[in-house]
Amino acid sequence: MSDLDLLTQSLARNVKHWRTMRGFTLDVLATRAGVSRGMLIQIEQARTNPSLGTVVKIGDALGVSITTLLDYEQGPRVRVVPADQVVRLWHTEAGSHSRLLAGAEAPGPLEMWQWRMMPGESTSSDPHPAGTVEILHVTSGELTLTVDGVEHRVPAGASATFEADAPHVYGNKGDVPAEWMLAVSVPPAR
Repeated sequence: MSDLDLLTQSLARNVKHWRTMRGFTLDVLATRAGVSRGMLIQIEQARTNPSLGTVVKIGDALGVSITTLLDYEQGPRVRVVPADQVVRLWHTEAGSHSRLLAGAEAPGPLEMWQWRMMPGESTSSDPHPAGTVEILHVTSGELTLTVDGVEHRVPAGASATFEADAPHVYGNKGDVPAEWMLAVSVPPAR
């Protein structure tokens, strides 16, 4: 089997899988993606090799990455993220930073982060989609978590959960670096 055949079959299987997981009919996905129903049928039956633009539209409509749609591994999936592949997405000159450790589509996006924030620093986050939940555990220092304008102190050893569809701020008002682990669960696209 050629690589192209393998990708075509993987795309067929994964589009159908994620469409079913999201509860979308062919018509709903076609409308959301701006792709014809006939094209979706051909894709799900592995009868066509759509353009990259079409795959991007379908992935966006399903709320999954192109990598997820083209993944051809089968069976129970384990993904190990080596330390040198962890992505640092936010940092300051003082040494504060966040690192996206791993992520999955289960059934909506699920992310695990590692944060370090130096004394006196903070960063804000816009509201996430309705239904998004964050769970954090402080491993050292103290986090000042502000959700919808209300401050919550979370000391080392404590955990917090909150609905993240409101504006929120992570801050360190203490004298030592604050470190915490954070999981973010976003509901599936509907």
